[in-house]
Amino acid sequence: MQVLARKLKTAAAAVALAAASFGAHAAGAPAEIKIGTLYASTGPFAVASQGQYEGLKFWAEGVNKDGGVFVKAYGKKIPVKIVAYDDQSSTSTATTLYNQLITQDKVDVLVADFGSVLTSVAVPLAAEHHMLLIDPTGSGANFFTKKTDYLADVSIPSSTVWPIPLANFVLKQGIKRVAIVYDANDFDASQAETLKAVLAKGGVTPVYYHAVPTTESNYTILLHTIKAANPQAVLEFGYAPNDIAFLRGLHQSGLHFDMTFTIFPGQLLALMKKNVGVDGLAYTYTYPTPPLVKYEKVNYGMNTADFVKAFQGAEHKAPTFLDSAGYNTGLVMQYMFEKSPKFTQQDFHGALLNDMSGKVTTLLGPFQINANGAQLGQPFPVAQMVPQGKDLKFVVVYPQEHATGKPVYPAPKR
Repeated sequence: MQVLARKLKTAAAAVALAAASFGAHAAGAPAEIKIGTLYASTGPFAVASQGQYEGLKFWAEGVNKDGGVFVKAYGKKIPVKIVAYDDQSSTSTATTLYNQLITQDKVDVLVADFGSVLTSVAVPLAAEHHMLLIDPTGSGANFFTKKTDYLADVSIPSSTVWPIPLANFVLKQGIKRVAIVYDANDFDASQAETLKAVLAKGGVTPVYYHAVPTTESNYTILLHTIKAANPQAVLEFGYAPNDIAFLRGLHQSGLHFDMTFTIFPGQLLALMKKNVGVDGLAYTYTYPTPPLVKYEKVNYGMNTADFVKAFQGAEHKAPTFLDSAGYNTGLVMQYMFEKSPKFTQQDFHGALLNDMSGKVTTLLGPFQINANGAQLGQPFPVAQMVPQGKDLKFVVVYPQEHATGKPVYPAPKR
């Protein structure tokens, strides 16, 4: 009986200690987790930015219906609150608003707006204030030049690795004469430089290599200059407004190239079809992204197909890649909270680098970051948009393990 009594006393003490520990955790827990971010309602980045923001909100609404995210540091679920401001696609406005989120709103987590241009001003601010910047889609190479505890690229690969499959595809096709035009920003310039370097290893030197301002909207003269160089392939690296202006200019000019590549049809297909038309996109190439490319086997969150179904049911429209990227950003933070032993910026970063990287696959593919914060997983293949009735279908043409068909090369005149 004495032995039993001692065991019961020990068990009761253990329960009391656990309860006290949980109580201490809970007592220090915030009522909500504040996630600060920006979006653009107007300007050149508005469509992509709002898609990313909608995806993030979709994630937040979902976890809050379930009581919030589980926070290991506090041993309980806590609701999330998104604190968001409109930067109107302006880097100067974004700088002010990122600073407001950090110093006045005192958000727990900072999430960048869409793309490298609007992320660029957040990177130094986050480092200055020792905050981890969750970076959904800012992939410019200059962000990831040194080791840091304050940056994690979570929903899109570093732009330096984007064009490697594209360059290898060009070489495989035996294309020798390549024209490259790119926007003079880090996102596009880093892709152009990588492409040129990989082509050089295959013995190909571009016959045309030219930068334009990110604000470029008229490619008419440029297209005729490119044509004079007699390229077999024309590869244009820009943001969505640039791609639209470039492809519209090409279609209206009556010029024709055997291969034409742009970035954003694979991310914002509906926008591109609306502004360029099916004929203007026919037989051109792009990077296909989820949900055009689907990941069935995931080990965290919904797979691509389930996300598409859930998003359509809630928002009454099909998700774009940016919607997917916003949702994935939420998933990454959710995992981070579940694994961080303490509620600190350093522990958040450690959870992503040590617990998540190389171990988790989401609807966007494998998650893998390096010590510099660059995303190395989630690779983009190369696809061609082929007419199918009055619409287009995506045919993945490279690499072979992801291919769904063969390229139509040279592209037929339309």
